[in-house]
Amino acid sequence: MTTTTGPNTTGLTRRTLLTSTAGLAVVGTLGAPAIVRAQSDVIRVGHLTPRTGFLGPLGEYAVMGVTLAVEEINAAGGVLGRKVELLAEDSVNPSTAATKAERMIEREKVAAILGEISSASGLSIAQVAGRNKTLFIQTGCNSDELRGKSCNRYMFHIEGSNTAYVKAVGQALLRDGMVKGKKWFGLTADYAFGHDLLRVTKKFAEDNGGSFVGSELVPTDASDFSPFILKIRQAKPDLVVSNLAGNQITNFIKQYNEYGLPFPIAGGGFDTAAAWGAGPDAFTGTWPCIWHHTVQSPSAQAFTQAFTKRWGKPPENQAWGDYLSAKVLAQAMAETKSTESDKIIAHLESQAKFDVLKGREGYFRNWDHQLIAEMYTITPKPKAEQKDKWDMLLLGTAVPGPNEDLETIQPTKQENACTFS
Repeated sequence: MTTTTGPNTTGLTRRTLLTSTAGLAVVGTLGAPAIVRAQSDVIRVGHLTPRTGFLGPLGEYAVMGVTLAVEEINAAGGVLGRKVELLAEDSVNPSTAATKAERMIEREKVAAILGEISSASGLSIAQVAGRNKTLFIQTGCNSDELRGKSCNRYMFHIEGSNTAYVKAVGQALLRDGMVKGKKWFGLTADYAFGHDLLRVTKKFAEDNGGSFVGSELVPTDASDFSPFILKIRQAKPDLVVSNLAGNQITNFIKQYNEYGLPFPIAGGGFDTAAAWGAGPDAFTGTWPCIWHHTVQSPSAQAFTQAFTKRWGKPPENQAWGDYLSAKVLAQAMAETKSTESDKIIAHLESQAKFDVLKGREGYFRNWDHQLIAEMYTITPKPKAEQKDKWDMLLLGTAVPGPNEDLETIQPTKQENACTFS
């Protein structure tokens, strides 16, 4: 299903013209120049993200975030005197994502594609974007591979890498004495993101004196975690490490709580929706966080208020990523006075600064196109301090600290070599 946001100056959508008998008659009457004029009145932007499956709950927040951003952009006058029209669809899986990206670029003539959460689907979209020389700003793919051997000049990353997530939470684990000499047990989502996160997590543990005593791959459609929890009980680790994704995290936390095991939990990847789904009685552990609605910057709080007013609940971190992608794209178009991908890419590679709704501005690194910005850690908030069902998480201080280089938690060139072809 396609969602369009923005005015239609002809009274007919392009899809209506192309798919109905009456529309074909209109095409013959109007002729190609009229259609070209209608297209130039708006800037079309594609949005792809999973709305079904184990990543579906995150995809819903992604759609809400990008929709709000486009509404705000258009309410402020659009970009370069033109309204933005959002074409938003369910990416479903890597093959479907590639097909839809191809259609958006070739038939719908989008200026850019935003979104995606699955690293596998993100890679397939990036390959299409690269072949067609069209900008793709991904908002939820963590795999280091997308910033490394599979990097692409036409792909930029709002979402943090697995390495950044692990290094961010790793600081808290080192502080709490949970690494050196400690035995870890890992549960890993059995797809590209999870495999990559497991690699990064094992490297961090080994580099800091820890070791894995067990590691299990979990199918993405698994809902019963009892076989894995029994293996954890038998292994008696010092720390249980989650390399899970989407509603896998929610289901695991709930069931782990029911078993009442004493071993602490930490995560390499995390989304706020997973904690909300688990609820305050079950949620536990130390987790990395790229953004949270309690971040105390003026722009973060303005976004939280606008989102809550529009959708009736606070924004999840995936909503932040997709909202930010549209705002970054609009700002880059305005500053370059262009919708051409190559001009926008050159501007982003100049390390132009953006308000990323955090304490410090962010920028894109020119050699791997990663957004460089603060991250955080998340722990359970004491129940006595919780104001409502959304107020169950305690946001840690920004990582890196205020006087530290923002790149200290990012992959280095040696860790994640990227060469744009």
